Parts: sequence; C-alpha cells; structure tokens
Amino acid sequence: MPAATATGIDRFSLPDAGGHFGRYGGVFVPETLMTALQELGTAYDLARQDPGFQAELRHHLKEFAGRPTQLYFAERLTEHCGGARIYLKREDLLHTGAHKINNALGQALLARRMGKKRVIAETGAGQHGVATAAVCAKFGFECVVYMGAVDMERQALNVFRMRLMGAEVRGVEAGQKTLKEAINEAMRDWVTNVRSTHYILGSALGAHPYPMMVRDFHRVIGQETKEQILAREGRLPDEMVACVGGGSNAMGFFFDFLEDTSVRLTGVEAGGRGITRGDHAARFEGGKLGVLQGCKTYILQNSDGQIELTHSVSAGLDYAAIGPEHAFYRDQKRINYAYACDDEVMEAFQTCSRLEGIIPALESTHALVYGLKRAKEMRKDEILLINLSGRGDKDVQQVAKILGVKL
Repeated sequence: MPAATATGIDRFSLPDAGGHFGRYGGVFVPETLMTALQELGTAYDLARQDPGFQAELRHHLKEFAGRPTQLYFAERLTEHCGGARIYLKREDLLHTGAHKINNALGQALLARRMGKKRVIAETGAGQHGVATAAVCAKFGFECVVYMGAVDMERQALNVFRMRLMGAEVRGVEAGQKTLKEAINEAMRDWVTNVRSTHYILGSALGAHPYPMMVRDFHRVIGQETKEQILAREGRLPDEMVACVGGGSNAMGFFFDFLEDTSVRLTGVEAGGRGITRGDHAARFEGGKLGVLQGCKTYILQNSDGQIELTHSVSAGLDYAAIGPEHAFYRDQKRINYAYACDDEVMEAFQTCSRLEGIIPALESTHALVYGLKRAKEMRKDEILLINLSGRGDKDVQQVAKILGVKL
C-alpha cells in the first residue's frame, strides 16, 4: 500500500516496482514480451531523469504539438447552466486534434533512444493513430496502425489522415472489430517483431510500464491547468471532470490535483444505450476484477471470465477495461465515476457547438454531459473545469448520420 500524506495517498509512490497500483496493474503478458517491457522500463527510467530528454520533449510539445493549451472560460455554457463558472481545458487545439500527441511524442523519443526503426500502434477513435502517424512522419519511423473495421468505417476521416502521413492502417476483422481487437493485433505484431519495433500504446492501461509512462507524458495537462486556474481565479477549482476510456486524458488532468482533496475529481465513462449487458462500456457499472491485455483491473466480463460486448457512440471509449490507476483511486474514493449515455452525448455535442462555437469530440462530450449537470447544481461562486480532450471534426459525419442529416 502506498504511503499516505497529510492529504491522502502519495501519488509519487505509485506504482510499485512491479507496476502495481494496490491490487491493480502488474505485468500479465507472454514471456516473449517480458524482455521488451523490461527494456522499455529501463529506458523510461533513464529518460525521465535525463534533463536533455525532458528538454527535447518540452521543445517538441511546444513547437510541434502547440502547448500550452488554453484554459477557456465558457461564458455561454455558464449562463446556460446558471450555476458554477465553467472552464474548458482546450486539448482540442493541439496538433492532430487531441491530447494523444503528448504521449505519442514522448514514446517516439523513447523509441529513437532505444534504436527502434519501426513503430506500431492501436487506435479506436483514430486520434491516437493520427498522433502516432504524425510523430512517425516527423522522426522518420516506419508506422503501422491497427484499427477495428467498425471503427475504420465510423472514423474514415482519421483513416485517411493516417495514410496521408505515411502510416499503413491495418483493419481488424475479428470479434467486435473495435479497440480491444486492435490492441490484440498490435500485441501479436509486437511479439513477432519485438527487436525492431516499439509499440506506442495509446492509453494508461496495459502492462507496466505503460500505465505509469502514459500518465506521466500526459501530466502536462494538469500541470498547465493548475497554473492557469490559479492565475485566472486565484484559487483551485471545486470540481474537475474528464471522460474515461482507458483513462489517459483523465489521469493526466487529475494527477497534479490528487493531493488537493478540496478538489472533487470525476471521471465519466460511456453509458452507451443504457446499463444493460452489451449496451455500454461503463466498467464500474457491473464490471469485475480481471486481467485483460496485460494488467489486472475492472473489466466488463461474464461469470466465466469471457469479455462482454461493449457499445458507445464514441469509438474511443468503447473498451471493456479501465486503466488500473483509475481502479485504484476509485477504491480510495479519491476519484468519483459517473457515466453518460449516447442520447445525452448527442444533445451536449450540439449544445456546446451552438453556444460556444466549439465542436467537441464525442469522447470529450461525455465529460460535458456530466459537467453541465453538475454546474446547474453548484453555486455561481464555484468553479468547474472540464477537460476538452479532443475536437469533433472526426465525428461530424457520424453525428449527421445519427441525426438523419444528409451531407
């Protein structure tokens, strides 16, 4: 168990040497991947302590990705809700359209440091795939991205963007043809080509060191947010909200506030068509402890341990497991979790677009659903921050189809 501080859990004691967040996390992979994971862990430990590596990462985050991102006061959404002051952390303004570029840059620099020439990745909504394709083009890596066939259809724009930047996009026809199957195929590729290839995993899940490493590369979101809200309001927010699939944007947003227990932290999962089996991807609503794709965490599975079908209008949240650090902080009652259903997401997507002139990603809109409800319940002198983790250009065709609008 991590050491406690005066305000709760010591975030810097997580994970332990084996990659555990309490009873979650760890390394559950074939023996053929153990050497690669150990090599990656050693390389990352050295890189995180290397001022030169950190300086180069900061340079690329600024010059290539476009950091820092704005903390934007959503005046019309605030008026609409009639309660708390609503701020949006504008990760949607980053190059490639989402927070994913933070992690992709960090891991690309690690791959180069390890002498790898080839990079693979999985993607659901396509934003991690686009970010990976972009950094591979920038640094000259061969790039292969695995994507479920269903996701390729609903995110066709991002498929073309990846190919335009030189990536090979391999469609996955197995199972539900979504994110879980894409990760399976990427892991099979990595086992086969481990000496030449680095796997840029896109979320804070999988085997150690990925949950820790991806979290750390996204910490910049929360670090900027804390500095910006103190400069704007002179105090910390009352509540922070982010969507949670694997959980990278949320953990990056929340991490530097974990010991500030006056700040309520809320992650929002995908409620899909409703909380019945096969209709959602809210792991804390009926999920069980299990092992999937490298780590122990909460998983949507049946009594026999078979992974259940999932559904979400957002491809990026349509995944059966949640990152292990999220499961740990939920047990500690430090992060609260809610869910938003597809119909609510469609409404909030249009509300944000019409009132703020900002088209949010469907994933990020899950956080907006909860945030707008909460803002109405809060006082006007309270502050609510929502992480707008990506922009919705990629979702416009899908939303138009759902709304029956012919383009």
